[in-house]
Amino acid sequence: MNSPTDEQLLADYLEGQTEGFELLVRRHSPELYRFLSRFTGSPATAEDVVQETFLQIHLSAESFDGSRRFKPWLFTIAANKARDLLRSRNRRPEVPLDAQVGGTENEGQTFRDFLSDATQAPHASLEEEEEREFIRSILSKMPVHLKEVLILGYYHRFPYKEIAEVLGVPLGTVKSRLHAAVGHFGRAYEVAIRENV
Repeated sequence: MNSPTDEQLLADYLEGQTEGFELLVRRHSPELYRFLSRFTGSPATAEDVVQETFLQIHLSAESFDGSRRFKPWLFTIAANKARDLLRSRNRRPEVPLDAQVGGTENEGQTFRDFLSDATQAPHASLEEEEEREFIRSILSKMPVHLKEVLILGYYHRFPYKEIAEVLGVPLGTVKSRLHAAVGHFGRAYEVAIRENV
């Protein structure tokens, strides 16, 4: 038996079948989380934006154009929410993890104390993790318009046409941005390598 398309699941949801929406969430949450984690540079932020995205899908489900594909619409909403969040962060100061929670400056706990986890998670080799962190660091410093096209094109392998739909730009702009993004990343990678030698 063939599994229903995303578009059919959304249509089923609009007809009152809640399991259609649940399946959409299960089907797309992992990839959406990976995209947002790379895009925002923060796993915690990515989790929040995934939830906000599916809430927006729930609220806007009736406005979905059934002649279009669901996945680009989903990623468009997610990218917009992530951009809004990143812009708002630039306007509002964040509390550092070492800030004191209660007590005086020399007593009490920090936010980091609350977040610490004594259990050890399984890790890939240290070198692989260092390389991933190195790449995340370079991505985090890229201009947003280049970072998002690079993540959609190379990490998530979206076709150009779908990237254009997600970003709301012409196909030619996607191609030129992707070319610029690869060049920008390559130059930043070389500089970072020289600085770390």
